[in-house]
Order: sequence, then structure tokens, then C-alpha cells
Amino acid sequence: MRRLRAVAVFPTIFTLGNLVCGFFAIVVASRIAKPGEIAVVPSPRLDSARELFGSVDPTHNLMLCGALIFLAMIFDMFDGQVARMARVASDFGAQLDSLCDVVSFGVAPGILLVKMCPQFTQVHREAIWFIAALFACCAAMRLARFNVESDEDDDHTMFEGLPSPAAAAVIAGFAVLSYQLRNEINYADFQGFDHWLQLTLPPAAMVIGLLMVSRVPYPHFVNHLVRGQKTFPQLVGIVFAVMALLAVRWYAIPVACSLYALTPPLAHGWRWLWGHRHLMLRRTG
Repeated sequence: MRRLRAVAVFPTIFTLGNLVCGFFAIVVASRIAKPGEIAVVPSPRLDSARELFGSVDPTHNLMLCGALIFLAMIFDMFDGQVARMARVASDFGAQLDSLCDVVSFGVAPGILLVKMCPQFTQVHREAIWFIAALFACCAAMRLARFNVESDEDDDHTMFEGLPSPAAAAVIAGFAVLSYQLRNEINYADFQGFDHWLQLTLPPAAMVIGLLMVSRVPYPHFVNHLVRGQKTFPQLVGIVFAVMALLAVRWYAIPVACSLYALTPPLAHGWRWLWGHRHLMLRRTG
């Protein structure tokens, strides 16, 4: 057995910050009562952080859980960058990062999915837990495969399969959007949105889980965005896009995350069908 001699402190703190956020996301989600235990009525916008964190309204806890998952993504985004900049990247850091990711981007989104869909849970109790467990299992397998197949020469510009943080971001994004919509639109309209969200999100989560373990190529969005030099028009376009997304961030986040998750497999399927069609035409011609 080879003993671990030293550990890089600063990158490890970022990685453990990811784990802490995932842990508290699960704690916040566990505060949401079972359907029927609390009468959910329209509530005014909360004005103080104390009222927000002490609220028993499910949409507030869903929002906090989703926000903690996004905060975990920020820690996960920077721990590897910090390790590479400090030239202290190690196998220990890679393994610890994957273990933390399983909690923050596998287990926490799975529990959040169950808590977001009480109507679906009442009708399909076993199905919702199966989907949540499948999501967590796919995230764990996705991370294990990444550790086995990646090497030092990998430039991380492309991924095989949907990255687990992006998969978790789809569920977390709709949790944050639910809170925002409840405070902006008529309560009856919110109930209509919530009803359709609860019907469609579990099947979508099952598809997203399977995309994590697929071989569909996904671009590393952050590396493509920040690496290398950009022309001035490209820089202007990036700044404009970022400002536009920030202006409508509560609506843009779930839409952007969903597009990132679904566009590559649709494009991959279209290319396969187009190539298969041309092959058949050549054989028949």
C-alpha cells in the first residue's frame, strides 16, 4: 500500500466546499413536508434573509436547494483550475472531486426531484424513487468512467456523455424558476405551471440520467468560452450574451441548461440519420 504523503490545501478546500453545498442541499430538501402535511397557500415575497431561510413554504426550500447545487457547481468549476494553476493536481484531488460530485450532482438532485414532484409521487410512488435512484446511479457511473478514461494529455475540450454538473443544473434550474414564478405571477397560473412541471420533469430526469452514461459528445462550455484569444466582435458578443442572460437569469438558467443537455444528442442523432440515409442511397443507387 502506497501512503499519501502530502495534500494540496487550497484546491482541497474548494472541493470540500462542493461537498458541503451538496450536503446542505439535501438538508434543505429534507425540510419540505410530505404532500398534505402543510397547506400551501400564496405567500408574499419575503423581505429578509432570516424570513427566507426560516420559511416552511416548499418553493422557498426548493429554491435554496437549487441555489446550493449551483454554488456547488461554482466550487467544482474552480477547484481543478486552482490545482492546475498551482501545479498541485493529483490523483487524490481527482478522486475526492468525484466523490463530492456524486453527493452534489447525483444524490442531491435526485432528492430534489422527488420533493419537486409531490403530485407525481402520490400517483407513482415507486416510479419517482426509481427515477431518482437511476439519476444518482448514472451520475456515479459517469464520474467513475471519467476517472478511468481520462489522462494527463486530455485537454478537456469535449466530454463523452452529459457532465454530471450540467445534468444537476437542469433540475436545480427549474427549482429556482418555480420560486421566482410563484412570486411574480398569479397563484392559479403558478399552479398550472407547477402541474405540467411535475408531469414532465421525472421523465426528463430519466432521459438526462441516461445521457450522462451515453457516448454523445458534449463541448466543455467554459473552456471553449475562456481559453485562447478571441476577436473583438467575439468578445462583444460574449459580453452582450452574458448581460442578456443576467437580465432574465431566472428564466434563462433552466432553458440554457436544458438546451445544453438536449442539443448535442439531437444533433448527434440527426447526423447519424443523415449519414445512414446517404449510405442507403449509395447502396440502392
